[in-house]
Amino acid sequence: MKKTELDENLEDKELVYKIAKSKDTRLYAILYDRYAKTIYNKCLSFVKSNEEAQDLTHDIFVLLFAKLKTFKGNSKFSTWLYSFTYNFCVNYVQRVQKKKKEKIVSIDDIVIDYPSEEIDDEDMMKLKSKKLAMALKKIEPDDKIILMMKYQDDLSIKDIEKALNIGSSAVKMRLSRAKSRLVNSYKTL
Repeated sequence: MKKTELDENLEDKELVYKIAKSKDTRLYAILYDRYAKTIYNKCLSFVKSNEEAQDLTHDIFVLLFAKLKTFKGNSKFSTWLYSFTYNFCVNYVQRVQKKKKEKIVSIDDIVIDYPSEEIDDEDMMKLKSKKLAMALKKIEPDDKIILMMKYQDDLSIKDIEKALNIGSSAVKMRLSRAKSRLVNSYKTL
């Protein structure tokens, strides 16, 4: 077997450590090939255009090359990368929203009353997809992220804990609040 073939068969963790140590772009290309499509799809779920998602994907991989040395191996690399991507996209969306708000002369504050009853998963699935997509655009990025992690990516509470680096009760509370906000947004459409 050639060295390239051996490197392609490396586990993520080993590959990441080799890249961080050597800064070998050939090895990095292997990592890129493994995750580019997944990262692109995550980015596309945050932005409206393919070009913008491609730009975000590129930006993430450029930054990732420098940040690989911060990967400690406490979780799977894919979980760490998932968290890295979400944080990058949330920051991007928040910057874009901030710029939009700065252009608006006056902004009215809207107070939303949260329903006292708990929204269960079955109710979440009943929402019509087109209207749901519109409602998702209206809620805060942090709420959108946790809902996407749970319902689109089918992550467990434990996986969300690791990705967001928060406790189980915090994940459950954020999910509950995000579901309530989404339902309220959905009802206003």
